[in-house]
Amino acid sequence: MNLFDLRGGIHPEGRKNLSAAHPICALPVPKRLFIPLQQHIGAPAQPVVAVGQNVLKGQLLATAQGALSSAIHAPTSGVITGLGDCTAPHPSGLAVPSITLDSDGESRWIALIATADPFQLTPEEISQRVAAAGIVGLGGATFPSALKLNLSHGVQTLIMNGGECEPYLTCDDRIMQERAAQIMQGIQLIAHAVAAQEVLVGIEDNKPEAIAAMQAAAKNTSVKVTAMPSMYPMGSEKQIIQVLTGKEIPAGGRPADIGVLVHNVATAFAVQQAIVEGKPLISRIVTVSGGAIKVPCNLEVLVGTPMQELIDFAGGYVQPAARLVLGGPMMGQQISNPAVPVVKGTSGVLALTTAEIGQAEPAPCIRCSSCVRACPVGLLPLEMAAHIRTANLSGAVNLGLKDCIACGSCSYVCPAHIPLVHFFNYAKGDLTAQERTKLKQESTKKLAEERSERIARIERARAEAAAKRKAAREAKERAAAAKLTTEAV
Repeated sequence: MNLFDLRGGIHPEGRKNLSAAHPICALPVPKRLFIPLQQHIGAPAQPVVAVGQNVLKGQLLATAQGALSSAIHAPTSGVITGLGDCTAPHPSGLAVPSITLDSDGESRWIALIATADPFQLTPEEISQRVAAAGIVGLGGATFPSALKLNLSHGVQTLIMNGGECEPYLTCDDRIMQERAAQIMQGIQLIAHAVAAQEVLVGIEDNKPEAIAAMQAAAKNTSVKVTAMPSMYPMGSEKQIIQVLTGKEIPAGGRPADIGVLVHNVATAFAVQQAIVEGKPLISRIVTVSGGAIKVPCNLEVLVGTPMQELIDFAGGYVQPAARLVLGGPMMGQQISNPAVPVVKGTSGVLALTTAEIGQAEPAPCIRCSSCVRACPVGLLPLEMAAHIRTANLSGAVNLGLKDCIACGSCSYVCPAHIPLVHFFNYAKGDLTAQERTKLKQESTKKLAEERSERIARIERARAEAAAKRKAAREAKERAAAAKLTTEAV
């Protein structure tokens, strides 16, 4: 298959060899799980259980609130011991609404409903089951998968993302090697649900075993498994579409606008498990790695498991960790508290040493344009940062701030060590806050206008009623006067 050129990009040291050769191992069930209600883009889920209630593995704990939300299920059997807050898997370290579940050690499942011939299901039935299973994008975006299926029905090309371009991470590599048949069935189910005419699987060429396993699984199917150049951020949605199809998503648009749908290979496995086995999404594969970890590995982990449990299972630290990261080192979240739980979007737990993070003090920009050449979206990072520094957010937006994918390539190549991507993330957050304030003001204004209109309607109704009463009274008086005149005559 012919591939298309990709602008920009970088080649960071992969360090995937630390964990790539380690087969997936199941992490023992922890005694206590902390399950956040916000594990997806959109509104948090609404709890349907109470403290003291016994639950089974796979039982519904919280329902989706609207289309842009996702259901949450019990990762194991046990007792609900708390409906409160836990520390968020986010750099803020703030508390988030969560469900605390104490395991009974038995892992007793609910009654599962398997499907013998899943391809007899209609696209609507597949979407409904994906939604009921609480599946979200496992590549990191955590967009509710059922909504993505509904918005993309009739797309021309379905792309399965096996790029996994982030350094250290090998969880997708291992799941493709070990569970290729299930992934392929999940891919075909997604293709059936959206009526895709073409199905492509893109895998970076530094994963030869995964490519071979997926090609073997794709034999006798119409699915095309393609090796892509190893380059960051090849695993980004916009970049993989451009490399495999030559198409570019328009500014502010989405893949469906150009007839494309992208899903992660781990998401395809979750879809297969939900449709064929009847299992909701309660666990995922997580890479535990970094120079501070004694035995880097890939673990199958229940959602809600504290991060420290993964580190302990991997043998703990061989030297102090200078930084803890959830996800990859380029786009992951820096964490200060190892008690935070693994959630559906957690692809990695990294414990990095001082030598690995290589922090240096920022220096003034030397106008070398390295960031411009590295940007895979074709933006001007140095100019955008200059606008943001002077609080000119509209200027940064005009230069394409909203098209930035926050991949960190610009920061990585900057010889002055300017944290460019942090400027952009800050600015996006500020813009979001401004938009929320604007929406709130508009909502307040609308409510005030509606109140004024209601008052005006009431006053008009009162005036009309008074006028009617006056008219009736005057008519009555005229009738009475006319009667007296007639009698007098």
